[in-house]
Amino acid sequence: MKKPSSKIRDEIAKLQEQLKAAETREAERIGRVALKAGLGEIEVDEPELQAAFEDLAKRFRGGEVRTGGGKRAAGTGESSASSAQNATGASASGTAEA
Repeated sequence: MKKPSSKIRDEIAKLQEQLKAAETREAERIGRVALKAGLGEIEVDEPELQAAFEDLAKRFRGGEVRTGGGKRAAGTGESSASSAQNATGASASGTAEA
C-alpha cells in the first residue's frame, strides 16, 4: 500500500529535525575537542582551518594528507559544518590511527 504524500512530508520533516539535532551534537563535540586542543586561542583564517580539518578527516579515513598546508581556492571546500561532520564521521568510523 502506498503512503499518502502528506505522511511522506511528515516523515521528511521529522528526519530533518533529527538531522539538525545530530549535526548540532556533532558540531558541539568537535568544538569541545578543538577548544581542549587549544584551537580557540589560535588566530587562523577560517579557510585555512577548514583545510586542516579536511586533512585530519582524510588522515582518519586512511587517505593521503596534503603537505602544502596552504589555503584552498575559494569555493572548493565544503561549509565548516560539513567539515565538522566529516571529521566526526571519520572518527566514529573506527578507522582512526593511533
